[in-house]
Amino acid sequence: RQDKGADSYLCAYVVGHGKLEAAELRRYVGSQLPSYMVPAFFVELAEVPLTPNGKVDRRGLPEPERSAMGGESYVAPRTELEAKLAEIWQSVLGIAQVGAKDHFFELGGHSLKATMLAARVYKELNVNLPLRSIFEAPRLEELAQRIAEQEESKYASIERTEERSYYPVSSAQRRMYILNQLEGAQT
Repeated sequence: RQDKGADSYLCAYVVGHGKLEAAELRRYVGSQLPSYMVPAFFVELAEVPLTPNGKVDRRGLPEPERSAMGGESYVAPRTELEAKLAEIWQSVLGIAQVGAKDHFFELGGHSLKATMLAARVYKELNVNLPLRSIFEAPRLEELAQRIAEQEESKYASIERTEERSYYPVSSAQRRMYILNQLEGAQT
C-alpha cells in the first residue's frame, strides 16, 4: 500500500474465526519472517472482496485504522517530554496520533525512519540520542525515559554561506583540479 506521504507500508488482511489480536499475529509472523517483512498493519475481514473474475479486489480492501496498527489501546502521553516526542513520531511516521504505549516499529517505523527520528530528537530536544536506543527502547514511554537520562547537548546547524561567484578551495581540492587539468579529464 501507499500512504499520502508516498511512503509504502505492508498491510495484512486477515480472515479468521473468532477475534484476532494484532499483537499476537505480529509475534507469530515475526517468528516466521524477517523483521522488514512483518506488516505494519493487520486488518481483520469477514471475507476478502473479489472481482467478478474471482481475483482480489484491491480497491475493495479497507484502509487500515489505528486499531489495526499495534493491538494496544491508546494511552495519551503523560509528560511534556512524551508529548513532544509523540509530535516528532507523528511527523516522522506520518500518522495522526501516537500514544505512550505505542511501538515505533509496529507503527511503520524502520531503520531509515529511526535515523530520521534520532536526528529530529537531536534538533528539537537537544539530545544526541544513539540510534541503538530506538531499537532497544522502541515504545514511546521507554524512549522518553532514555532521553530524560541523556545529557543535553546543543544542536549546531551548519550556517549557509552567502552567494558568491566563486568559493575558496582547500589545498587537496586544488591539487585534484590541477591533476585533472594535466590529465585532460573531461568532467
